[in-house]
Amino acid sequence: MDYFYPDLYQKSIYDINYKKLKNLKIKCLLFDLDNTCVPYKENSINNKLKKLFKELKQMGFEVILFSNSPNKRLKKFKYLNIDYNALSLKPLSYSFNKIIKKYKYKKDEICIIGDQLFTDIYGGNKVGIKTCLVDPLTDYDLFFTRITRHFENKKINKYEKKGKFKRGNYYD
Repeated sequence: MDYFYPDLYQKSIYDINYKKLKNLKIKCLLFDLDNTCVPYKENSINNKLKKLFKELKQMGFEVILFSNSPNKRLKKFKYLNIDYNALSLKPLSYSFNKIIKKYKYKKDEICIIGDQLFTDIYGGNKVGIKTCLVDPLTDYDLFFTRITRHFENKKINKYEKKGKFKRGNYYD
């Protein structure tokens, strides 16, 4: 298994076919926060995101912000009335397994949605849950993330040379 290869790839969280995920028996959606749901450093959520999370909850999904950011940052989004897991330490398995145990989900009932191969996709694949890569909302990242993006780009270039993956060729 290639731990860096996403099960799904979409332009943004708004382009994901959530009905298809529901048909695949996915019950829990773990959303990365920075550059997946909101641009890094932004502290407010737009109405489009509020509406999406509300619709997903109405569809029966458990929606959880699952971020490596500290509790202080995630608390700013508490008004969304969704759970969150701060300091997830992705790609380590600990927080993924904590969610599985806390909510009593099977691994095949969870999907992580994020913008990074080396944290979101690798961590999710390593644990055995469905993974969905989205394009980052901005080019601005933390210093450490800029370093991992360098290696991520090398991995994507290898995929592109093999004809396995191409940025902008979305699939679900």
